[in-house]
Amino acid sequence: MILPFLLALLAFGALLPILAPLLRGGRPVASRGSFDQAVYRDQLRELDRDIARGVITGQEADAARLEIQRRLLASDKLPASPPRLSRSPVLALLVFLVVAAGSVATYLRLGAPEVPDVPFAGRPASASVDDPAAALDTATAALAAKLQQNPSDGAAWVQYGHNLAMLNQYDKAEEAYRHAIALGQNDPDVLADHAEILVLQAGGTVTPAAEAALKQVLAADPANGLARYYEAVAAMQAGEPQKAIDGFQALLAEQPSDSPLRPQLALKIAEAARSAGIPVPELARGTTPAPAPGPDANAIANAANMSEADRAAMIQGMVAQLAAKQAADPGNLDGWLRLGQAYAVLHQPDKAADAFDHAAKLKPDDTSIPLREVRALLTDQTPSEKLPARVVTLLKQIEQSTPDQPLVLWYLGLAAAQDGHPDDGRQYWTRLLTKIPPGTDDAKMIQSAIDSLPKQ
Repeated sequence: MILPFLLALLAFGALLPILAPLLRGGRPVASRGSFDQAVYRDQLRELDRDIARGVITGQEADAARLEIQRRLLASDKLPASPPRLSRSPVLALLVFLVVAAGSVATYLRLGAPEVPDVPFAGRPASASVDDPAAALDTATAALAAKLQQNPSDGAAWVQYGHNLAMLNQYDKAEEAYRHAIALGQNDPDVLADHAEILVLQAGGTVTPAAEAALKQVLAADPANGLARYYEAVAAMQAGEPQKAIDGFQALLAEQPSDSPLRPQLALKIAEAARSAGIPVPELARGTTPAPAPGPDANAIANAANMSEADRAAMIQGMVAQLAAKQAADPGNLDGWLRLGQAYAVLHQPDKAADAFDHAAKLKPDDTSIPLREVRALLTDQTPSEKLPARVVTLLKQIEQSTPDQPLVLWYLGLAAAQDGHPDDGRQYWTRLLTKIPPGTDDAKMIQSAIDSLPKQ
């Protein structure tokens, strides 16, 4: 019952400026002639004062008085001001009834008056947990409550740390993993996850603490892929690009040739080669991929004897088959990643970005997917071209979850500089500079970009 009363009160308040003049009536407005007459009478009095002071002669005073009197008589002939609206209670009542009836009719047609009020506290909890992020928050809160009751549950601490890492709460996640390790959770995978969180906690830098944790993992499991990856990253950050390249190449050789991890490793190899000033080496071939729809060995052998046009047509057909398969099975994450990579190789950035966008929706917590989408859109981009709006939007989205991602910082700084906001660009690039080992070519390049920005 409170809501209808409040709505009626708001309606009355909105109508009050309209109804008040109709109920009160308009005030009389003085005519222009009355203002002119008052001015001329003041001039006559001023003329008398001038005569008394001897400022003007009697003849001049008579001429001036005659002219003022003539104008005073002429002011009586000016048209009167139009009359204001008179008092009209009937019209006011009619306006109120029309507006009120129209509002009620509109609400009855478009609203839902039959739905009862439900206090927020009385609503079911499931109404507010209808998305993966909220569900993860709920599960993490439940784990926290469980650990308060049983703080010696090492497995629960591991899961709690994993959830916190997915929520980008790296400080709390690192503390949870330390609890788990202290309780005997010393499996190499747990230690590797802890080492990775130490890296993420430092914004992607392999700190001495993280490097020590990685060595502990490799001592227990020399084949651990996650630890070997960050060991190669540490070598690149320490100014040992060749060691980093060797590490990434070894990982590449163990990946299936169609693995979605290969582009990321290839990018790291290219970065290390560029920092060393050497050509990008030939990438390791990798293992045989799992059987998948596509050409068999005979078709691949025949493709070597095809013309460029026929070979391009065959590749287009293979990609079209993969696209059709994804349309029939839109929940296949790996399929979307392969399709996006295929379109990127074919220099079809928009289609590649659309495929990666589908994949990102299936795994929203994986920021590497939108990063691949960004790289696909920038495949044919020249340094002098303005970044596409779609790329900037993606970068802003990634920044919300991973604010210190180097690629994001670089391109957001570039976008700001291109849009004429050098101070914003300087902030992004200065943050990026703190993530790069000093004295490297990348650090020098970023500093040069900062120095080139105009000062406002």
